[in-house]
Amino acid sequence: MTIQITNAISAAVNRLLYPLVRILLRQGMPYGAFSDLAKRVYVDVAQREFAIPGRKQSISRVSIMTGLTRKEVRRLQDLPTADDAVAIAQYNRAARVIAGWRRDPAFSDASGNPLELLLEGEGASFATLVKRFSGDVPARAVRDELLRVGAAEITEAGAIRLQVRAYVPSGSEVEKVSILGTDVADLLITITHNIADNASEPFFQRKVAYDNLPVDAVAELKPLVNQKAQELLEEFDRWLAARDRDVNPKVTGSGRQRAGVGIYYFETDLSQEEQT
Repeated sequence: MTIQITNAISAAVNRLLYPLVRILLRQGMPYGAFSDLAKRVYVDVAQREFAIPGRKQSISRVSIMTGLTRKEVRRLQDLPTADDAVAIAQYNRAARVIAGWRRDPAFSDASGNPLELLLEGEGASFATLVKRFSGDVPARAVRDELLRVGAAEITEAGAIRLQVRAYVPSGSEVEKVSILGTDVADLLITITHNIADNASEPFFQRKVAYDNLPVDAVAELKPLVNQKAQELLEEFDRWLAARDRDVNPKVTGSGRQRAGVGIYYFETDLSQEEQT
């Protein structure tokens, strides 16, 4: 590795660690806990992805690659793996139900607006919606989650009415932090693919940003991004749903792939940074 590449990687890691460490400190995670997690990931990646073809990866080779002692490698391999599967599953269930409610004509009116749904019953009921887009999860559990975050409400007639265009966790720190793991990981997977030497077909990765905008312009930009980005994501959602075998069991094809598109908004107060 050349000095230029080493310096570039060090600078990039330094930039991405700042917002991450800010979150860790706010959540009360000390350096020692983060250090163990980082070392565990080093060991896992060396073990799984950098073995010599046709040979089992040895503790000695993992030790050499990571710079950790063999004793430390063994200790880290015995640590329990952190798991946020429950929070991620809850997020995915609610998001899929809301997307299906907005997308599936069986649950929309002639203008494409989501119907107010009875909780139970044949045809277009909330229970049918949940079964179609969230499997065997109890409809009551999904209903309670949508009500909790303000994504839906119960009408005077006892039906459930959708209030939002997309699911955003509200109040649940566990879900919000879990999204940090999945969304940032997806972006890093894209970047990793694109900087690889053999990336003959790079993944789409673009952004637009300006660094001398007045506050008024930023205030106008945020609702514009919300509207345009949501419209685009809903278009992609319809395309993907038509080809997803969970939603459409009749879809054929080999293999099982995970693919999607993420859009995010960012802003930084440079005047504050310049004063520090």
